[in-house]
Amino acid sequence: MKSNGADSRRSFLKKSGLATVGFMGLYQFINPMAKASSREQIAGYGPLIRDPKGILNLPKGFSYKIISRSGEKMSDGFLTPGRPDGMGTFEGKDGRIIIVRNHENSPDEFEEGAFGKKNEYYSKADADKLYETGKGILPGLGGTTTLVYNPITEEVEQEYLSLAGTIRNCAGGVTPWGSWLTCEESTVKKGDYKGQLEQNHGYVFEVPASEEAKLSKARPIKAMGRFNHEAVAVDPRTSIVYLTEDRGDGLFYRFVPNVPGELHRGGKLQALAIQGSPSRDTRNWKDLKGKKFPKNTPIEVEWIDLEEIDAPEDDLRHRGFHEGAACFARGEGIWFGDEELYFACTNGGEISAGQVFRYVPGEFEGTADEKEAPGKLELFAEPNDKEILKSCDNVAIAPWGDLLLCEDDPHPFVVGITTQGKYYKLAENIGFRTEFAGGVFSPDGKIYFVNIQGAGLTLAITGPWGSRS
Repeated sequence: MKSNGADSRRSFLKKSGLATVGFMGLYQFINPMAKASSREQIAGYGPLIRDPKGILNLPKGFSYKIISRSGEKMSDGFLTPGRPDGMGTFEGKDGRIIIVRNHENSPDEFEEGAFGKKNEYYSKADADKLYETGKGILPGLGGTTTLVYNPITEEVEQEYLSLAGTIRNCAGGVTPWGSWLTCEESTVKKGDYKGQLEQNHGYVFEVPASEEAKLSKARPIKAMGRFNHEAVAVDPRTSIVYLTEDRGDGLFYRFVPNVPGELHRGGKLQALAIQGSPSRDTRNWKDLKGKKFPKNTPIEVEWIDLEEIDAPEDDLRHRGFHEGAACFARGEGIWFGDEELYFACTNGGEISAGQVFRYVPGEFEGTADEKEAPGKLELFAEPNDKEILKSCDNVAIAPWGDLLLCEDDPHPFVVGITTQGKYYKLAENIGFRTEFAGGVFSPDGKIYFVNIQGAGLTLAITGPWGSRS
């Protein structure tokens, strides 16, 4: 990560909806969970203290509060859906925080949906605003909910269904213009589910960040392609959208909009390729032939135009790789930092435990002159030690520059990586055998929100983010 001072990072984070609290010192401590041979000292806030409630272990001085539970009645009369996933935060009125939250539900998971176990609340929804109604029998149960959180009272003042009729909304990303892009991690088609589905799926949708309890009309941004979308990150300088694909042989994409900030007006979808090394495999799996992708070595890239991006055969990644695009191991969370972005590959690396890549856009990114100063891709982290990092999924950049990674594992941690490339554990889920998801900071950097997905819980974590031992 760049360490070019607090001022430039503050400028970026304000543009992206997150206000910085500046660079903060982190303690050093001996991690009792790490192998001595791997790393003797790592950064962090000290050892994790066992939670007497048996839910979440945190460092000394930190605390959590459960602010939302699946199945409870929301402000609009619908039920809080289950399987909460990616989230974004935005500034609300009078210090309130707007949280837009994904739900990774399939159409037949009624017990996890907003409409009840027997679809009993479906009739209350405006069907014209749903993308998939499933003939009124099998509506898309993914979508998003929006929470309005008061950090003073530590209470959710409003919670409502903000996008509906979509499927398996996994992650997404905030935009500089104050909306949330939510992604379908599914490529099911019209006629699937025994003929009940009426739409093709595998798209990105835009949701406004609003305190008004209102269901937005679901409109797919088809120019961003149809594939197993995971997450997106938007460059505030150019409005270029970078996209990950949750496939073991996925690509890394970018969408160059025709009009900055107006994604529905179309644009060009491209895939990343390594200069001088067409169809490069970055996964570094032990049994793969060819040279490994090097760590901590920025490599110049180029971008390949993609055709037939609606991909009725779900083969966009295969065609892109054939044309020279690089291959990645399950691209997951992605976040834009200070003129650079980071994205996780859940099962990349020699032991398939995960990788983190950094991409720095070129000076003329997305223009006809970009070959004069190409963007650069770097394998930033690949520890190949599951006691340090395993199955990294959602990514967020802390206000002081660290990466925070949610592990997709039955015994997950939230893992931090400092600007110097050192690791630490911020949180441990001991209450439920299910992944962490959607970790994101509040706009002022004082609260870290995270989901325990299978339990249907959203938590707010607070603590001495800037203190030293």
